[in-house]
Amino acid sequence: MAGGSGDPYYDLFGDWDLIVSSFLTQYGLRIRTKEFETVSWDEFRSLLAGIAPETPLGRVVAIRSETDKNVIRHFSKDQKRIYDEWRAGQAAAVTPETFERQMEQLERMMAQLCG
Repeated sequence: MAGGSGDPYYDLFGDWDLIVSSFLTQYGLRIRTKEFETVSWDEFRSLLAGIAPETPLGRVVAIRSETDKNVIRHFSKDQKRIYDEWRAGQAAAVTPETFERQMEQLERMMAQLCG
């Protein structure tokens, strides 16, 4: 489970820009606005869980989660880079200190969103 997300193929912190872009693409919602501050954490999680494959985050998650060796073999150079970088990053173990730091970052992000 990367970056506190329930999905092992995206990181709530590292993929934040993809999340922002995907919310705008799919829902027409701008996360960095006063209007979005009224969205609860549970609602945010539900919206994030419903991100479609046609969004920026959805496309990256599809690449990272691919298991068909034939499909992977035919990845473009950029797709291969995304796939390899994700695999390499996941190979590194998350220490308790890293986890604690990430949770503190999440708390700060949510505090900024919620005012």
